Amino acid sequence: MSETRDLSVFVKREADGTAHMDLAVEGVGCAGCIRKIENGLKQVPGIVDARLNFTNRRLAVGWRDQALNASQIIEALARIGYRAYPFEPGRAETEEARETRRLLKCLAVAGFAAMNIMLLSVSVWAGSDMTSETRDFFHWLSALIALPAAAYAGQPFFRNAWSALRIGRVNMDVPISLGVTLALAMSVVETVNHAEHAYFDSAVMLLFFLLCGRYLDHAMRRKTRAVAGNLAALKSEIAHRFEKSGEVVMVPVAALKPGDRLLVRAGERMPADGVVIGGNSEIDESLITGETAHRPVASGAAIHAGSLNFAGTLTVRVTAAGADTFLAEVERLLDKAVVARSRYMRLADRAAGLYAPVVHTTAALTAIGWLMAGASLHDAIVTAIAVLIITCPCALSLAIPAVQVVASGALFRSGIILNSGDAIERLAEADTVVFDKTGTLTLPEPRVANAAEIEPALLELAARLALSSRHPLAAAVAREARNGTPIEGAIEEPGRGVRAIIDGREARLGSTAFCGLAVPVGQGLTGEDGASLIAFAHGDQRIVLAVRQALRPDAAPVVKALRGLGLDVKILSGDRASAVAPIATALGISDWQGGLKPADKIATIDALKAAGRRVLMVGDGLNDAPALAAAHVSLSPISAADLTQAQADAVFLGERIQPVVEAIVTARRARRLMLQNLSLSAIYNTVAIPVAVAGLVTPLVAAIAMSSSSLIVTLNALRARMSAPDRSPAPPALMLSERPA
Repeated sequence: MSETRDLSVFVKREADGTAHMDLAVEGVGCAGCIRKIENGLKQVPGIVDARLNFTNRRLAVGWRDQALNASQIIEALARIGYRAYPFEPGRAETEEARETRRLLKCLAVAGFAAMNIMLLSVSVWAGSDMTSETRDFFHWLSALIALPAAAYAGQPFFRNAWSALRIGRVNMDVPISLGVTLALAMSVVETVNHAEHAYFDSAVMLLFFLLCGRYLDHAMRRKTRAVAGNLAALKSEIAHRFEKSGEVVMVPVAALKPGDRLLVRAGERMPADGVVIGGNSEIDESLITGETAHRPVASGAAIHAGSLNFAGTLTVRVTAAGADTFLAEVERLLDKAVVARSRYMRLADRAAGLYAPVVHTTAALTAIGWLMAGASLHDAIVTAIAVLIITCPCALSLAIPAVQVVASGALFRSGIILNSGDAIERLAEADTVVFDKTGTLTLPEPRVANAAEIEPALLELAARLALSSRHPLAAAVAREARNGTPIEGAIEEPGRGVRAIIDGREARLGSTAFCGLAVPVGQGLTGEDGASLIAFAHGDQRIVLAVRQALRPDAAPVVKALRGLGLDVKILSGDRASAVAPIATALGISDWQGGLKPADKIATIDALKAAGRRVLMVGDGLNDAPALAAAHVSLSPISAADLTQAQADAVFLGERIQPVVEAIVTARRARRLMLQNLSLSAIYNTVAIPVAVAGLVTPLVAAIAMSSSSLIVTLNALRARMSAPDRSPAPPALMLSERPA
């Protein structure tokens, strides 16, 4: 009863009689585990829903409250073969760190043992005149190193294999564990019987190779999970609420409810969704909607939780709080999309599903066949072990990871950092590229579009004066400054601009009215091309600077290159349609949409997936994170929000988007090499198994053959490092008003 009472604090009960709880599940290693857990739980009477997030190993379970309790669900998971406990982010991170350290220790032990045992084995192989006593001594030394080392280093495989066997299933770890255990056992028997050969080296080397792949895969997943849930930067912990008496009090955000009146000061984030009922200001919604320009708000304007109040103080009436806010909806969409993507079946998983039963059956039939043919029990077991060793999944296990490691290095040299172990496979399958606009096709910061048309000295004065302002348009002007020294004595007037005395004359930077321009100069820059205007006045001189997003330097050639690879290119943006249209026109992209919410982007991507398309999504804003997770594969620039980078399968560096092309080219070549390696492994087994079954090879020869197949697979994988194309010089940045020839 105490366990149920302790678990009840993690259970959320709904009005419809259902209960929900999030659990952290240990031992989840592949997409097959997802199906086992979800299907196994759905067969339990009373459970209505079970969804496992492969990225963070979080299982969301829903059940009829009267039918079950939380402890019974954990017991049901234990019967399926998985240990679970309530999901707590802090504890989950601690467990991940502990598992990473455990794998690293196992890898170190296996590597140290393998090197020393191999030295002893080489001495035995080379010592043709070695006495039997010396040979036995070397074998016993090998056993002294191998047995405790394998017992420790093999734990990740032994635990998973035992969990699978307990529920009557097999996985890739079962033949590995069986092969290692039998090889070690037979080696001990052979050593006791003063035999010429023992196979301690084969067993420990196999563990070392497999632990290398497992550690790298685990480390990559942990890196992604480390920031995957980081929405804290956008969430306020407290709010300033008006009481009935008119007094403003500080309350936790969890205490807010619709109808409450809040005071939101400049520099604070909105703690809930609401409507402005007093005050005027500008808000930064770039992380929420993707729109970079600050939005002026006054009475009646709607604001989302997480938006940053930039200028003035606002009075806001709460319309949605807690789990009903736009930010909470993004979290739900994100979680749903990640769970759906977790079902992707890797090449290695598909191959392993066919491999395990074939190997077990072949080895068992070999032993039975030799016994029926009159062979001794010793000879029958030795032959069966030779079959297990020669067909050991070392080459198969290296076929995919070896290519991934080499291709990852090639991508890294091209400025692309992978977040997901199977990203290369999914990148190779993409046939449609969907770009976000702001910060993806365009540079993260806006620039002065007509800088070349302005007298350099006057532009320099405007840029230096802009250094004293916090306004985003002023920040764009400040980027044009060659001299980073601000003008002394500058005074900023909020909502209007900044002024200072330069060479005895007043200089102003701000709105056209603030700078004494009754009629907006450069009116043609407003409207369709989406430019924002900021004026500068110095004495009798007046200029208007047009600030707009600049295309990334190589956007046009990249779009052309993607089409040359047979990919369809689209734009889905949360920015207003008037700002998206010039980008689409400049790049020659006819299929584009603007003003989309996160749910709209997901709906469009789902429609493409339903039509059989494999979508590569490239985006940078928080509003892109659910779409990145929903896509077949995704990329994000390094300037993206932390949460967005975490959901992307890869992150690229620099101001160019050429890495998008390089990622696809490299991935397609790598996938061809993966398939070649799987074919080589299959051909090797087709030839080797009949020879081993016929008893024509000893376990020593089998071990050499197995190592040779692994070497061939690894050498073939090295070809992936030649796949990254050389970088070409980047063309100058295009402004939206420019059109490619």
